[in-house]
Amino acid sequence: MHSDNPEQLLRRNDWLLISLIGAIHGSSHFFQLVFPTLFLYLNQAFGFDYLQLGFLVTAFFFVSGIGQASSGFIVDRIGPMPVLHFGLLSFVIAGVLIAVSQNYWMLLAAAVIGGAGNSVYHPVDYSIINQRVSPARLGHAFSVHGLTGNLGWALAPIFITTLAMWWGWRAAAFGAGMLVLVIYCFALLGRHLLSGAQPALQQTLEAEQRKAAKTETADDLSEHTVWQTVIAIVKKPALWGAFLFFAFSSVALSAVQNYTIPLMSTVYRLSEMLSSFSLSAYMVTAAVGMIAGGFLAGASARSERIVFVSLVFAGLILLLLAFSVVPGWAAMGLVALAGFCSGVAAPSRDMLIRRVAPKGATGTIYGLVYSGMDVGASVAPAVFGYLVDAQIERGPWYGAALAFVISALLAVYVAYAAQQQQRQVQPEYA
Repeated sequence: MHSDNPEQLLRRNDWLLISLIGAIHGSSHFFQLVFPTLFLYLNQAFGFDYLQLGFLVTAFFFVSGIGQASSGFIVDRIGPMPVLHFGLLSFVIAGVLIAVSQNYWMLLAAAVIGGAGNSVYHPVDYSIINQRVSPARLGHAFSVHGLTGNLGWALAPIFITTLAMWWGWRAAAFGAGMLVLVIYCFALLGRHLLSGAQPALQQTLEAEQRKAAKTETADDLSEHTVWQTVIAIVKKPALWGAFLFFAFSSVALSAVQNYTIPLMSTVYRLSEMLSSFSLSAYMVTAAVGMIAGGFLAGASARSERIVFVSLVFAGLILLLLAFSVVPGWAAMGLVALAGFCSGVAAPSRDMLIRRVAPKGATGTIYGLVYSGMDVGASVAPAVFGYLVDAQIERGPWYGAALAFVISALLAVYVAYAAQQQQRQVQPEYA
């Protein structure tokens, strides 16, 4: 009977794992938009104003930011699987709690539980990807990871609104929890992949680790105490550069997500439908860009160059939009092109962060640097909203353009700092 050779088995297991992690990551982005999509229904059902409803989202991301910065330590010490169980089941509980809520405090509790669940995904996902996916397909893994995140964002409004229209908002919230429960069941079925028990995959990764060990003199930080790990990490400039990179990247994304529709309507006089389509086009082309970026990330060792060029172009496009020198139909095309450029940068960005992580601290590093995204997502909406209220209506586009350029420069700095870090660790091999 014919059997797959080791390389074919490795490739198949890689893609099964990449697909499973993608679905898990998509559930995280999906749940981030459950509350915003339910705002209208919660307003009608309970009479809550939008300040109260907005605070639910603030609570969600506040808890997520704190948890994300700390959950990486746990991942590096007990492994990603127990933490993944916590994250997925937290979403299930939060969805059910929203569905049965009778007052604001129950909704707030659901937001806190959901935020806690959301906090674990980046440390867990990237730990599994870096430890379980073979090096030849890492770029594709990062590409699919970002793509499925965007698809999760795109699915949530359609899923929630459709269920709410037919069966009510409580059924929609319950359905969101049950959808995550289905993904959790797939995670249980694929636990042999997530735990890295496949022999062909394990042999390849062990060979890579032995090769790296020949030139590595750094300690395994997973064997240290949390405090020792913190001290070792905070001394690394590359980490802080990466944290700021994600913070400014999130500022740019927040500006686009929250203000593209009103700006396309007021600046370019497009209808609400076409303005909404512009934002959808940004998200779709960003997903396409992530696929293309996966091939670039796998073909180039200089990840920072791809990130720099892509984000600078995205910033320049948004600046051109702010100047309103093109007609409305062309502006829609520019929004889509900006999304593609930002998407191309994503896989190379993740490859770049991988170079920063010291041995035994992959989950910790990804947790800390990705908490920058929660910082940006918490701060940016209020700042740009103030600018719009102050009649600086194109402020979000100006701010997003500046944030993209700053992110591009920070990517170059992170690469330089990572090189310096490697030279300090391996002086005898310089």
